[in-house]
Amino acid sequence: MAADQGDLTYQDPNRRDFIHIAAGAAAVGAGAMAVWPLVNSMNPAADTLALSTIEFDLTKVQEGQQVVIKWQGKPVFVRYRTPAEIERARADDRAGLKDPQADADRVKPGHQQYLVVIGSCTHLGCVPTFGAGDFGGWFCPCHGSHYDTSGRIRKGPAPKNLVVPTYDYVSDTRVKIG
Repeated sequence: MAADQGDLTYQDPNRRDFIHIAAGAAAVGAGAMAVWPLVNSMNPAADTLALSTIEFDLTKVQEGQQVVIKWQGKPVFVRYRTPAEIERARADDRAGLKDPQADADRVKPGHQQYLVVIGSCTHLGCVPTFGAGDFGGWFCPCHGSHYDTSGRIRKGPAPKNLVVPTYDYVSDTRVKIG
């Protein structure tokens, strides 16, 4: 039976195909809009990515002083240790340590006067203060952890030493962290 212009049951196949294609495209677009926030959340944060490495000029730290810099949202202690602090840290290598590590393993060869550690207590992440502890190093006032002049845990609830981040000397006076 041939369809003519006056027959109401006749439907144009081109029009039906267009409606199906348009509905499918709208569904794909809506699905992409729903999934995009999830995919975008997996990208690294811009502030963290910007600070994946940082350089620091060591001439800004005088002997016996400490500077706190921010790296990846964490405080990093850069301490210019005195000869007495270095000597005390080396003497404590043989002490009963919770997390045994020699002082020489926590500094770079030829630069033992500079100690670079992440300034977060390994117990619950508080920021320790220098010079208040029983061992000449850092003291965490939150729960009473005591660290020595090499950043090693000596007393208190902290299970590990202060973390030494990955760092290298770019020159004799510049260090690159990260």
